Amino acid sequence: MYTDGACIGNPGPGGWAWAVPGGRFASGAAPHTTNQRMEVTAALEAVTALPGPLQVVSDSTYVVNCFRDRWWEGWMARGWRNKAKQPVANRDLWEPLVEAVRADPGRVSFRWVKGHGTDAVNDLVDRLAVEAARNQRGRTGLGTPADLGSADTVGRRGSAAVGAAGTAAPEGHLIVVTGHRPPALGGYDDNPVADRTRHELAEILAAKRVLHPDLVVLTGLGLGAEQLGAEAAAAADVPYVAVLAYPDPDTMWPAPSKAHFRELLAGASATIVLESRAPATRPLAGAALRRRDAWLARNAAEALVVWDGTGTDVGRLVRSLSDSLGEAEVWVVAPATTT
Repeated sequence: MYTDGACIGNPGPGGWAWAVPGGRFASGAAPHTTNQRMEVTAALEAVTALPGPLQVVSDSTYVVNCFRDRWWEGWMARGWRNKAKQPVANRDLWEPLVEAVRADPGRVSFRWVKGHGTDAVNDLVDRLAVEAARNQRGRTGLGTPADLGSADTVGRRGSAAVGAAGTAAPEGHLIVVTGHRPPALGGYDDNPVADRTRHELAEILAAKRVLHPDLVVLTGLGLGAEQLGAEAAAAADVPYVAVLAYPDPDTMWPAPSKAHFRELLAGASATIVLESRAPATRPLAGAALRRRDAWLARNAAEALVVWDGTGTDVGRLVRSLSDSLGEAEVWVVAPATTT
């Protein structure tokens, strides 16, 4: 059984769908939602509607990884909070889905499939979800409808664009969040400095979303301020886009850091990878990161930079962003102290 979700605008009008190969299908709509909510809704609707053993096949790593990597166990152990100690986004959907899966252990499994590939049923649920999002009306039936529209060209969660400097930026009012790495934020593990900084970023993003309803956070998902920016965006219910300098930047990271990176990457509304190959040396990696920073400066409307005023690398980035965006559009946030 296959599932998919779609959203026009993210947030915006959305649709979900599930289909059994050669059998039943169903779709539905929501007037104001996100890609992630539609992906989870599709799985929830399918698991609760269909009896017997099920394999949920989805192109959403957000859905599949939750069960493959057992994210839900950590969420429940922490009282439905994530590793950043923030409330789990979309808990109202995740909780009944997790309970439905747990109610009959072994009945439901999950498998990832590449989106926009050659899988006919993945294409079917894609088209059904897009149709529901556009028409704001669902349907049910058997087989493949003859009157389906085109595949997903609306904003979809988790899609990845790969290119060079000319890679297109997402739509919306774009704000980049960057700054210090963990040593200047209390360390690599959870700590009060990082917690308070994350909370402050979330408050700023929530206020900016009032001014700009189409606000989108751009983040490189590097350790430190960039990951805090993604976590703060999720807490403020603001979509974030992962902008990676090159593929798999977490290759050499410790296992816990890698797992958290993958969780944040799965939660992004989209992923942009600027260069198709990972650099072979550290100097080449540094050059690729500088090219990424230049791309961010060209495409963002504003910047939030976590900086204590002393780090030369971050200071250089602040000056570069100020030159590109104007000083008034670069907001410096000092790391929150524990006092």
